[in-house]
Amino acid sequence: MKTYRSIAILGVVLGLSASSLRAQDAVTTQVMSLEEIWKLSETNNRQLKLSALNLQQSKLEELEAKDHLLPELSVGGDVKLNSKFLIYDGGFFSSPRDVPVKGYGYGVGYNLNVNIFNGGKDRRNIKIKQEEEARRQYEVDLQKYNVKYNVAVAYFDLYKLLHFRDFMAAEIIAEQKQLSLIESLHKNGIVLKSDVLRTSVKLSQLELNLSDIEKKIDIAKQRLNIFMGRDNEEELQISYQNNAEMDSITDFGFGAYIDIALNQSPDYRIVKSDINQSELNIKQVKATLLPKVSLYSYYNYTYPQISFYPYSNDLWGFGQTGIKVQFSIDNLYKSKHSVARAGIVNNQAKEKAKIKKDEISLQVKEAYLQRQQALESVETAAKNIIETTETVRVIRNSYLHQESLLTDLLEAENTLLEAKFSLTTAQTNVKLSRIRLQAIVGIL
Repeated sequence: MKTYRSIAILGVVLGLSASSLRAQDAVTTQVMSLEEIWKLSETNNRQLKLSALNLQQSKLEELEAKDHLLPELSVGGDVKLNSKFLIYDGGFFSSPRDVPVKGYGYGVGYNLNVNIFNGGKDRRNIKIKQEEEARRQYEVDLQKYNVKYNVAVAYFDLYKLLHFRDFMAAEIIAEQKQLSLIESLHKNGIVLKSDVLRTSVKLSQLELNLSDIEKKIDIAKQRLNIFMGRDNEEELQISYQNNAEMDSITDFGFGAYIDIALNQSPDYRIVKSDINQSELNIKQVKATLLPKVSLYSYYNYTYPQISFYPYSNDLWGFGQTGIKVQFSIDNLYKSKHSVARAGIVNNQAKEKAKIKKDEISLQVKEAYLQRQQALESVETAAKNIIETTETVRVIRNSYLHQESLLTDLLEAENTLLEAKFSLTTAQTNVKLSRIRLQAIVGIL
């Protein structure tokens, strides 16, 4: 008797401990909203981190281009051994005269070069780098919108699956009660054994479907964790119970969305940036036809003085300051094809911009109509639930009075369950269609 009492007490203690652990897990596991997952994804997503590194690279390339505006200044020196200084006064085949010079020498000095004018190539190169940086920023924005949309898809997949799990669990409980009722009716000889078997088969199928949903839930959570840069198996909970409010109207009309897309869509801004870069490249190629003007200065101290006559074994200094003008005559004919190629690249960029404009217009139209279709589907699915719920109630009553078949009842119950799935799917499609529309036009 004492043994049984000890076992009972131990069971109560273990049960309370398990309940305490579950309560602690519920407290420590944060319930996350879509906006919170978005914030973590923007910070920790690996694709966005790579895009941010590319943007940093563009900013450094712009700074490098600005460095070319600074004067070129160098200092240097040398130490050398001198050979004999032979002068052939009477020609190469005559006996040379040996000019006495030191057997060693050294020199030190500076060299300065300041670009005054080169057709604006350096400053235009800075503008090209700035345009490249702007293009990288548009690519970062586009990547961010794509990640946010993909996160939303994964989030609402999980949202649907969690609701499906609740529907399925509730259906299993209801079916278990119904099976108990049918078994009781069978014992009293009211229904056939086949009704018990059919109900058991349906219950087994429901349990199998619930197991499949649980597995899909695990995959959806892992996908969201990857987007957030977290460990794959880290626990994740979302607030799906209180997320039933759905949008009833669209914020803007179709024309307004088109205008927003052509002004803010990163995808369209990228092709516009390509046009700007190609126009700058045309000017850059044409700049090779202009002269290059630079200011130069140098001064050196050299020992010994053997550069000018009369020669001397003393330290001497010499330098020059002036303006140098260079003009490449060969560019007059070499640059002709380069200018033509740059013009073709510019025309290609303009055509790509037109194509992208048509693509974006089509994407906006498609997303806009999908949103309208989703709103209509919500209304239809809600009506279907009301009708199928009443159908199940009527058929269940008639079955209990032996006025209809069990197959009709099971079919009606399946239809009601599918209607609940359809409503949840339609509600998530409303959310996703709006998010997709915002991502396309660049306001997500």
